[in-house]
Amino acid sequence: MRIKSILLSISAVAALSAGMAHAATNLVVNGDFSQTTNGNNKELKTAKQVNDKRTMLTGWTSIDSDKNAGFNFVLDSSIANTKASVKWMKSDISGSLGSGNVFASDSQYHPGTLSQTITGLTDDSLYTLTFSYALAQQVGFTGANYDNYWQVGFGDTTQNTSLLTIDNGGFSGWKTATMTFAASGTSQVLSFLAKGTAPGAPPFLLLDNVSLTAAVPEPSTWAMMLGGFGLVGFLARRRRAATPA
Repeated sequence: MRIKSILLSISAVAALSAGMAHAATNLVVNGDFSQTTNGNNKELKTAKQVNDKRTMLTGWTSIDSDKNAGFNFVLDSSIANTKASVKWMKSDISGSLGSGNVFASDSQYHPGTLSQTITGLTDDSLYTLTFSYALAQQVGFTGANYDNYWQVGFGDTTQNTSLLTIDNGGFSGWKTATMTFAASGTSQVLSFLAKGTAPGAPPFLLLDNVSLTAAVPEPSTWAMMLGGFGLVGFLARRRRAATPA
């Protein structure tokens, strides 16, 4: 009966953990870049720049060292490999993501940092960041592009994605990055900056589906922890029962 009770408890906690993970709230505003101030398929601008031909991403700030928006764009992935795109890519970049907006930045030409202040955090708690990223090349340029990556900041901490390299005119395909950060306050700045080398410039690093959620232990972790506690308690009881009065 004791073992059966422990197993039932493990199952209940595992199910609860799975439900918590599924219901986790994305703390990032406009993580799919679907919301813009002036349409998509355009170069980005800052709030202080007056340019009706440019746009802004709701919830995000794009700015470079010169206080401009940098050479950053919001592309419509469904037309990005056609002349209709504000920046014409050599390859179809929709891939596994299908149609929709993606953020694009040239690491070699005034890249601007894309950032957002995340609020509602719990100090010293862990958070899981996930996003999709890729590398493509613009029409009109030749040569391979090497070692391009996103430098991701969260407060005072930075992490880098895996390096992406493409042949002339190639497309890396969409990759998924998962990072864990610890909050050092109730709000932190989340940022992305395109980095890398590119003899076959310009390489455009692409970004989409940004999500930040509170880190929740996997169901298997909960089960192992509870199972360990239950076993310790069970053995302790057996040891007490075996001790002579």
